[in-house]
Amino acid sequence: MRDFVNQKAKLLQPSGIRKFFDIVRETEGAISLGVGEPDFVTPWKVRSAAITSLQRGYTQYTGNRGLPQLLELISKYLFERFGLSYDPKHILITVGGSEAIDLALRACVERGDEVLVPDPAYVSYSPLVYMADGVAVPVECKEEDNFVLKPESLEKVITPKTKAIILTYPNNPTGGIMTKEDLEKIAKVIIKHDLLVITDEIYAELTYGRKHASIVSLPGMQERCVYVGGFSKAFAMTGWRLGFVCAPKEIDEAMFKIHQYGIMCAPITSQYGAIEALKDGFYDGFATVEEMRDSYDKRRKFVLHSLSEIGLHCFEPQGAFYAFPSVKSTGLNAEKFADGLLKGHKVAVVPGNAFGTFGEYNVRLSYATSMSALDEAFTRMQAFVSKI
Repeated sequence: MRDFVNQKAKLLQPSGIRKFFDIVRETEGAISLGVGEPDFVTPWKVRSAAITSLQRGYTQYTGNRGLPQLLELISKYLFERFGLSYDPKHILITVGGSEAIDLALRACVERGDEVLVPDPAYVSYSPLVYMADGVAVPVECKEEDNFVLKPESLEKVITPKTKAIILTYPNNPTGGIMTKEDLEKIAKVIIKHDLLVITDEIYAELTYGRKHASIVSLPGMQERCVYVGGFSKAFAMTGWRLGFVCAPKEIDEAMFKIHQYGIMCAPITSQYGAIEALKDGFYDGFATVEEMRDSYDKRRKFVLHSLSEIGLHCFEPQGAFYAFPSVKSTGLNAEKFADGLLKGHKVAVVPGNAFGTFGEYNVRLSYATSMSALDEAFTRMQAFVSKI
């Protein structure tokens, strides 16, 4: 019998994050600092709204774009929280931010087009570029630059084949952010080379000491930006799988067609939950979001202090809920450090090379977990580092 598997799927590498999660599930008593999701339960009002929608029999398809009320609320949310102006007609509800990124790439990338990807960055970007027949080109983001994309780094890798760039700030895995001043510098390069920007701002609500700035808000940028957002991180709704994407008319129409055929619509129950999340947020000034962020900030400070006590250098994350410490001082690379820590002391962190070629001596740990778990994890990590 012939081989039916697509060659691209054959060559696609498994997720470096998922590989470690599989090991963690088989390790009794392990503490995982690898999962990139809030440890908070979705607020009761949101869960209650979803339950009520089911009780009322709202179990059908929605329109392909999503529920009109939700589209209106997202438009209002983006304007009031981040100063972005999007017509609800050009907002599309997706199954998580991941579908939104996939749609943007499939709608815009032709065979051989190069897409610039910050390195380190979220594990899905380069594989999704590959599956869209594009070529992912890493752009090194150095710790001495606060893991910020620099215009000179962009210029080095841009070629006549470069079509787009993916921005991912606040950044997973580093916790780095880009200020308005940082964004203005790279915007000049983007406009000069006529590039499309896919900006993944899923962590926009989670910044510490500085309000998030979106590249979409800069002059001349909205018409060349695809904006990706969602409810997973700020609203503790990861399992609800609900995101959204906003784009210029032509790109929006192309994504809409792909979404129609591939997904049809996001789950109606999740959409009713998201409506309540935004309505409640407008009512109380997004107090629940602020409370969660304050809690992450306390854990962030604890993690930085604990790493310093252990003797591991770490860039101070300014967004998201990750730390990206260097383990080079231990004499181990990221893979050996993570493997030894898990097998010897039952603490799971993710090797930095899962996020690109420039994370060989870093590991990612998530502080979106309880203080008691963090305290025990660092006690074990101290023992591991002392031993080596």
